Amino acid sequence: MLVIICCGARAHAQIPAMSMDQVIRSTSSKDTTYIINFWATWCAPCVQELPEFNELHKRFEGRPVRVLLVSLDFKSDYPMKLNTFIQRKRLLPQVIWLSDTDPNVFVPKVDAAWEGSIPATIIVNPSRQQRRFIEGQVTEKQVAAIVEKMMKE
Repeated sequence: MLVIICCGARAHAQIPAMSMDQVIRSTSSKDTTYIINFWATWCAPCVQELPEFNELHKRFEGRPVRVLLVSLDFKSDYPMKLNTFIQRKRLLPQVIWLSDTDPNVFVPKVDAAWEGSIPATIIVNPSRQQRRFIEGQVTEKQVAAIVEKMMKE
């Protein structure tokens, strides 16, 4: 029993805090397509779509596709409330907490068309210089079709 508790806690022991510039740098490898979702635990539509990202993570496992969940939760909720939420929801993709707090600074870095509402998802293929931004909820099927198309072109 002690081993199970220890290993379970270690799985999400530390959620990295990153600035938007760090997120951009970490999602720029030319051999990978990135699915980046911006969400928060207090956003009902965000929470509703999280299972879609678990499915995307499973669907593209073993392929050059990375799913990244960028939490926009309040600083007071990081890391304890966020970590508890991730464990309760059994999220499979990597989760990071965005340390930037001024949306006027980080939102335009993601996409000029983004008005700042969440959920929001951007799919990026750096090698082909392709990006697709979607403001609002998405489905696994919708995002997978975009990713597959980007990987073929």
